[in-house]
Amino acid sequence: MVMDTAIAYEKVRRIIDEMNLDAILITDRYNMRYIASYRGEGVIVLAGSGKTVITDSRYTEQVQRECEGYECADIAGKGYVACISSILDGQRKNSGNLRVGFENLSISYREYSEYSTGISGVEWISLDGKLDSLREIKTDEEIENIHTAESIGDKAFSHILEYLRPGITEKDVALELEYHMKKNGAEGLSFDTIAASGMNSSMPHAIPTDKTLNKGDFLTMDFGCIYEGYCSDMTRTVAIGKASDSMKYVYDTVLKAQTESMNMIKPGVRCNDVDAVARRIIADAGYGDCFGHGLGHSVGLFIHENPRFSPKCDDILKPGMVITVEPGIYIPGQFGVRIEDLVVVTEDGYRNLTGSEKKLIEI
Repeated sequence: MVMDTAIAYEKVRRIIDEMNLDAILITDRYNMRYIASYRGEGVIVLAGSGKTVITDSRYTEQVQRECEGYECADIAGKGYVACISSILDGQRKNSGNLRVGFENLSISYREYSEYSTGISGVEWISLDGKLDSLREIKTDEEIENIHTAESIGDKAFSHILEYLRPGITEKDVALELEYHMKKNGAEGLSFDTIAASGMNSSMPHAIPTDKTLNKGDFLTMDFGCIYEGYCSDMTRTVAIGKASDSMKYVYDTVLKAQTESMNMIKPGVRCNDVDAVARRIIADAGYGDCFGHGLGHSVGLFIHENPRFSPKCDDILKPGMVITVEPGIYIPGQFGVRIEDLVVVTEDGYRNLTGSEKKLIEI
């Protein structure tokens, strides 16, 4: 479903009013898509009632197609600084400085230096992630897009179960997952696919190699795709052949940690309290030192959004947040297990957007 950006634009207008800004520069690619449906390169300037995408000739037609209600300014012969300065000059009502908000988390020091020295009469105001925070609570349309992306991943997982066998490589697995997702409607990948077997599975973000799958291996697959700009994310760990008793114990511990932490999810609960449930279960099983990462992260236009399930995040869960639950145990030199689902917080709990089987599968 193609997003209606009017709601996002009104949210940004409220920030402009609350911060008493004369204009705002949007440079983060995900915020540009969220606010204007724009998928190209450039800068968006909101000044007064004006809405302008500044870019180069490669994207001018794209702006016309994607950004309804926006003007397009071509930097040809001028550059970004001159174009921005020209737009801001149109907002000057007196000799005082304009208050212009900018995304300090998404521009380089060089870019900031060019703006601050090349555009006079401006007080630059750091937004400090305020635009990113607008994306924390998803609309029904956004949730539908994420669910569609996750369903494409579910289909890829069902397919890969028929494909897996001893002798194929981790790279084979990753490529097959990616091909199947793109073949079934994905416009791209949420992140680089992880397919890690045997000892490699003890590395949470292992890169697929030419290592072959062998009987007695765990295989962890972490993958996701993009649909209408929105990401999916899921992880499943399966056994190639029969799993040993110790492998089953670790798997069951991870699954218990996920199940019980997910049961905590509802509006009003702190993110670090959900994380603590999974962490306690894994520690009680004797593997506390083998779970180093956070329990989960929000997902949207970008794969790693806020808030997050981690010991440091005390944000409160609210309806419409979409977040992963992905506990893991990683035993160096032996194997690792991670199980990840994607859930949306509802008015009275949560809804799981992931449909794939979670019981231990032995292939």
